[in-house]
Amino acid sequence: MTADDTFGRLDDDDYPAYTKGRAAELLGTTPAFLRALGEHRLIAPLRSEGGHRRYSRYQLRIAARARELVDRGTPIEAACRIVILEDQLEEAQRTNTEYRRAAESANPTAAA
Repeated sequence: MTADDTFGRLDDDDYPAYTKGRAAELLGTTPAFLRALGEHRLIAPLRSEGGHRRYSRYQLRIAARARELVDRGTPIEAACRIVILEDQLEEAQRTNTEYRRAAESANPTAAA
């Protein structure tokens, strides 16, 4: 099972949001791993109304991808950089697709 299968799509950052302990449990790791991701600025927990740290499904997806890389021997800092770049690439590809669809619908003769 990949990170995408478990935690949803990249833009799926809706609730539920999980506490650090529950998030670590879902990832099969420790809260220290999530803390390390935060130290390397990969994910920063959200704050609930009570001030508790929570992690969104999007953040868990990112953390799961980083965990896969770390489990394969990639240093955590490098794993964080890789995941951030992959995330930026996916966002750019999605934006490009949306732009092309909008341009084609605005000018259907140009697409032919």
